[in-house]
Amino acid sequence: MDYAVNIVSVVQFFFVIVIGMYFWNLLRSQQGNRGAVERESRKEIDKLHKMREISLTEPLSEKTRPTTFAEIVGQEDGLKALRAALCGPNPQHVLVYGPPGVGKTAAARLILEEAKRNPLSPFRSNSKFIEMDATTSRFDERGIADPLIGTVHDPIYQGAGPLGVAGIPQPKAGAVTKAHGGVLFIDEIGELHNTQMNKLLKVLEDRKVFFESSYYNSEDTNIPTHIHDIFQNGLPADFRLIGATTRMPQDIPPAIRSRCVEIFFRPLLSDEVSRIAYNAAKKVNFGISDKAVDVIKHYSTNGRDVVNIIQIAAGVAVNDHRKAISCADVEWVINFGQYSPRQDKKVPDKPQVGFANGLAVHGANIGAITEIEVTAVCGTGKLIITGVVDEEELAAPGRTIKRKSMAKSSLENVLTVLSNRYAVELNSYDIHVNFPGGGPIDGPSAGVTMAVAIYSAIHGIPVDNTVAMTGELSIRGFVKPVGGVSAKIYAAEQAGARRVLIPKENWQEMYSDLAIQVIGIETIEEALKHTLIKSGDTIHMEFGLSKPEILAAAGLQS
Repeated sequence: MDYAVNIVSVVQFFFVIVIGMYFWNLLRSQQGNRGAVERESRKEIDKLHKMREISLTEPLSEKTRPTTFAEIVGQEDGLKALRAALCGPNPQHVLVYGPPGVGKTAAARLILEEAKRNPLSPFRSNSKFIEMDATTSRFDERGIADPLIGTVHDPIYQGAGPLGVAGIPQPKAGAVTKAHGGVLFIDEIGELHNTQMNKLLKVLEDRKVFFESSYYNSEDTNIPTHIHDIFQNGLPADFRLIGATTRMPQDIPPAIRSRCVEIFFRPLLSDEVSRIAYNAAKKVNFGISDKAVDVIKHYSTNGRDVVNIIQIAAGVAVNDHRKAISCADVEWVINFGQYSPRQDKKVPDKPQVGFANGLAVHGANIGAITEIEVTAVCGTGKLIITGVVDEEELAAPGRTIKRKSMAKSSLENVLTVLSNRYAVELNSYDIHVNFPGGGPIDGPSAGVTMAVAIYSAIHGIPVDNTVAMTGELSIRGFVKPVGGVSAKIYAAEQAGARRVLIPKENWQEMYSDLAIQVIGIETIEEALKHTLIKSGDTIHMEFGLSKPEILAAAGLQS
């Protein structure tokens, strides 16, 4: 009996020793791993400290970033609209349109700081400005990653941690929640994935984010209370959206546009480009000649281009041991960088037969003067159109759709009006309509301009060079409304026009306060009346104005 007890005791003692050795080795292993981790961590911390000790000089683009509203050049109207939309007691969601490099991002940052100082504003002193770029936003259609809206980290995902081991799904906040109580700025919002855009619309409506997961069970008592709360009540996401884009308004989904105030930042004028150039040169402690600035403003349309040119030109001067930027330095940068000249067209110096000033919009609601020239000679009714797209291919699933250019269709309307309304024998003329400049012309808004130019060419009547015009022409001779009128009026003023003809349906009371005269017209007769310059008797019979009145209106006679 005692022998059996001794055997059992020995076996027990043996197993105690084995188990003890196992846990002792396990503990040593953990301590060894912890020591190895700590040693590796110290190495990495040392690397980080060494990296942080290295600091390059601040790029010029950072030095010239606007820090006050006064440093945002040329956007007085846009800033006024931003203040009205965001700095009051009821801030709105905003879409900001405009070309790149004109201060959209800087204005968004500054506007929140100004709103915080307004005691009537709901923004608090700690309200955040969360910025993201839609073009680089990492998005997974499977829902694994969505930095904008947020995602659920299900237990099956690597790195789920202790909660994942327990089978608990973990909601992860996105930018909309991080911006709660502040501003979410999305640059190039037009590039957002369609799924993200739809989710964003839902968040704007609910002011919270709801998550779903097949691993969530409302009856599961193992799930922490805060996760139950998130799944059942959502994550807060009450913010104000500022979306910036270089696209046209029609390129942005109507659903998001309907929820936002739309604000337009305009292209910079050449004088405004000069101000930025002088300021950029001053920031790098370099002198710059006036001739060099003249070259810069001839090739730059935004502040970012100006800063880049100054930066490289200053580098060229440094390598030559100079402290001033010369005209030759800038010209070298322009040629090396393959910059294109600004499209700052001006109206002609004098009236011409068959030449009229049209108006168009391109890019982010940027207006521009478009020249339309026409020749008409006796012939057999041949019609030549140059400078426009005769056909366009439209993408469609499984097929290709071709349609005529809208500009060509508009020209056909013009010819119908001239033939029916003025009995012009078009078969007796060879007509050549040209749109100089190399850019394709599309859209119906060139109708009125083409009608004036063709009528002028056929009858040999000069067109007032100080008038610019826009408007669609119907086959009955009525002038129909078009888009982008404000941008077109601004472009006409910058081009040196004294009067602008627009469709009467587009006319607004605010246009009466502008330096340029804006005239709303309803018919082609009114367009001809305000643009053609010819002898008194004929003009009086056809359009009801005498020659002195026409000349006075055109600014050619006092």
